[in-house]
Amino acid sequence: MELLYGPIRDYAWGSRSAIAELQGRPVPSDGPEAELWLGAHPGAPATVDREGTRVSLVDLLVAEPDHWLGERIVGRFGTRLPFLLKVLAADAPLSLQAHPDPEQARAGHEADAARAAGERNYVDPYHKPELLVALSPMEALCGFRDPAVSAEALARFGVPALAPVVAALRDGTAGLREAVRTLLTWPAARRAGLAEAVLAAEVAGPDAQLARWLAATYPADPGVLVALLLNHVRLDPGEGIWMPAGNLHAYLGGTGVEIMAASDNVLRGGLTPKRIDVDELLRVLRFEVLDDPVVRPQPVSPGVVTWPVPVEDFALHRVTVDASGPGVRLALPGPRVVLCRTGKLSVDDGAGAVTLDPGQAAVGTAAGGALVVGGEGEAYVASCGLR
Repeated sequence: MELLYGPIRDYAWGSRSAIAELQGRPVPSDGPEAELWLGAHPGAPATVDREGTRVSLVDLLVAEPDHWLGERIVGRFGTRLPFLLKVLAADAPLSLQAHPDPEQARAGHEADAARAAGERNYVDPYHKPELLVALSPMEALCGFRDPAVSAEALARFGVPALAPVVAALRDGTAGLREAVRTLLTWPAARRAGLAEAVLAAEVAGPDAQLARWLAATYPADPGVLVALLLNHVRLDPGEGIWMPAGNLHAYLGGTGVEIMAASDNVLRGGLTPKRIDVDELLRVLRFEVLDDPVVRPQPVSPGVVTWPVPVEDFALHRVTVDASGPGVRLALPGPRVVLCRTGKLSVDDGAGAVTLDPGQAAVGTAAGGALVVGGEGEAYVASCGLR
């Protein structure tokens, strides 16, 4: 194992305290700190130290793929790390978005080669499923709720222009596609008037509060009402949400650990000034009800839990150790990335040991042995999901 140095992304919605506090730096930070990236994403790769020089993890994987990834992972995913581990810290809502499945990503990326750069949806040929586990109380939108519930929520605003959307939703899941299309394709001038009418409506309750809060950040954005078609999820620390292909979702606020397949393929559905390709979004979305979006931790062994997900690209484990105990041993395939959340931890894969303080990370190659975590504290361990 060796220390891994991750870049911090300064997106405008980021917190000025969460990542700084995790790493023991002064608060508030100089600017927004939205995500700490711990992986080999070409746009912001983490680095390791080589004789006083920081070397990109991407370059190391390309130079020694079998050593870093192992033959099995190279055979399945090529010479790239198939996952990206992040700390995500949101002080404002992120965009509504969905991601393609593997076949859609491959076909879309091939088709986009003939399109102008500003019209492309698929920047790579990979899918992008995501798992987020809350470190603090978090709020998110995740998956469609019962359309009948959404219909009544919109009807309570008493806005005549919403009648076609309400009628579509009362047809159940068969009307979801038409409801989303209607909301996303209204002309800008009509959306502005609709937003004003919704905000002026004397309606109480969580849905109205959510709409007013989102509209304060994204006035006249169609995503304000699309959000009311989704499950509004409140996560306690340790609870997670799983976002497979076709799941419309958005993080609203809070801090969590996120692991995802390494891809940049995002189809937006509102709460953003960026381009929305409505037709492609509707083609990718799965218009089905998600009854319970919350994924709860499952015990693996003493001190170890995981959040099972049905993909091979990644797996996430949380390890909790006590200084009086023998430590925890994990046999996981391929390279491993370890993030220290609390305490002081030792991490050893037989090829080398490092000590981690909160906010520090380590990486080990596929050539290493089983991972042993000792000391006292909590860590999150990212690995490939191959069994």
